[in-house]
Amino acid sequence: MRKVFDHMSYLPDMEQIDSPVMDEVLSAVRAYDYNQYTAQDVRAALSQRVIDPAAFAVLLSPAAQPFLEEMAARATQETRARFGNTICMFTPLYIANYCENECVYCGFNCKNRIHRGKLTLEEIEREMQAIANTGLKEILLLTGESRGMSPVDYIGEAVKIARRYFSTIGIEIYPLNSDEYRYLQQCGADFVSVYQETYNPDKYETQHLSGPKRSFPYRFNAQERALMGGMRGVGFGALLGLDDFRKDALATGLHAYYIQRRYPHAEISFSCPRLRPIINDATVNPHDVHETQLLQVLLAYRLFMPCAGITISTRERAGFRDHIIGMAATKISAGVKVGVGGHEEEAKGDEQFEISDPRSVDEVRNMIRGRGLQPVFTDYVYV
Repeated sequence: MRKVFDHMSYLPDMEQIDSPVMDEVLSAVRAYDYNQYTAQDVRAALSQRVIDPAAFAVLLSPAAQPFLEEMAARATQETRARFGNTICMFTPLYIANYCENECVYCGFNCKNRIHRGKLTLEEIEREMQAIANTGLKEILLLTGESRGMSPVDYIGEAVKIARRYFSTIGIEIYPLNSDEYRYLQQCGADFVSVYQETYNPDKYETQHLSGPKRSFPYRFNAQERALMGGMRGVGFGALLGLDDFRKDALATGLHAYYIQRRYPHAEISFSCPRLRPIINDATVNPHDVHETQLLQVLLAYRLFMPCAGITISTRERAGFRDHIIGMAATKISAGVKVGVGGHEEEAKGDEQFEISDPRSVDEVRNMIRGRGLQPVFTDYVYV
């Protein structure tokens, strides 16, 4: 029997840091009434040379939807000014899918009856060799959230192997303490992505029934602990469709904004995943977050934080991904497998969710070129 603890508390081994960011974000979201804004408010927001938090809130509102064309034109200008015509390419590698959390929307839910698996270090190297043979130089390592089955030292060894083949290494794993992030940074990791899923603490409680992930504040502060541990960059995102997507998008943007102000050297990025069907539950879907609304969120992020990277994942269909690159998104995944392994040999464990865009690295690269953009396999060189 799993012991359920208060979702706003910490477990004994969880590091607590003295940071005002969570309170600042939650306070702003509680006060956010997006139905109060008018077309005049949107025009005033778009007239600002620098989009401040108040204007960002306006651009996420229903009143801004008729202005998407104007927002897109400005977002394209901002993206080209800071990123040129380049689009970075990467692929994820799931090295394990064991999980200790009971999250109702996730295929890796510890109560979900799926085939679990974990790659050996030898299998990890073979998978990385296969990925590197496609030309990619950036990889994202993922595990299910299980310290027992995917301990920090195991992830560290995977990062060390990745350093032999890739110039940029991201990790998307369970949240860690700052000293553990420092260890993985010393192994060779560059970036940490942690998605809050929803920033509504009450909704968060109903979606995370048990396991360490149930601690809302520990997860919230993960990016700050990663930067304290020396990571070069951090990624933010909410799983759009779990709760009110406009409020979750506002919270995500403000979270990244306040972290950027506290850590000016940090490289900040966004991802905007929407709910996708999972094994044993095909009803999990972003029923109330349509592509035009997702587009609005992506454009608002670009206008609010023009220097931030924005990743568009294979949760979205190919046509949408093709349309958004260069306009707002600066990074795209390709050749994606969301089971354990699967790049070199048959997948060793079941998938986390269903993808919408199964195109290969070559197919995505050719698409990027066909849109007059430059696919980039690496944008960082260690000397």
